Amino acid sequence: MKRFLVVVDMQKDFVDGALGTAEAAAIVPKTAEKIKNFDGEIFVTLDTHDENYMQTNEGRHLPVPHCIKGTDGWQLDQTVADALKARTYTPVEKITFGSVQLPRLLGERAQGENFSVELIGLCTDICVVSNALLLKASFPEADIAVDSACCAGVTPQAHEAALATMKSCQIQIL
Repeated sequence: MKRFLVVVDMQKDFVDGALGTAEAAAIVPKTAEKIKNFDGEIFVTLDTHDENYMQTNEGRHLPVPHCIKGTDGWQLDQTVADALKARTYTPVEKITFGSVQLPRLLGERAQGENFSVELIGLCTDICVVSNALLLKASFPEADIAVDSACCAGVTPQAHEAALATMKSCQIQIL
């Protein structure tokens, strides 16, 4: 069985930049350790916006410029980037919360074999839950899991609510 790890948006702006939180910074060491020790293929999503972010639908609802492509905040957290240096991984830029490319890419890499997916990263209640639900809808028979110790939400309460939502949708919470 193939195993995939999806590292969601572990970018500077979400860890200690424009939208960073203490909870996000706290998961960095565990996330780096998970990346180093994962036995399988790794995909890394990158929240990616252009200079016109504030004119987008998301920008009107979340008026905090973040993850503008090419800026320091768009880059991966340094500890996460260092953990990935020793690994081969597939970067996946996404313009919104969930990546519609991700299910296609995983399906192609699975090459018809059974597979499991584990998700970690930021933010549990926005991008992690969006990607987990897209993957579960695309692969209803695949084992999809989220490592709650390697995720953080916008708030601790939002993190817990997202975990409960995913559990209700038969996504395993580790």
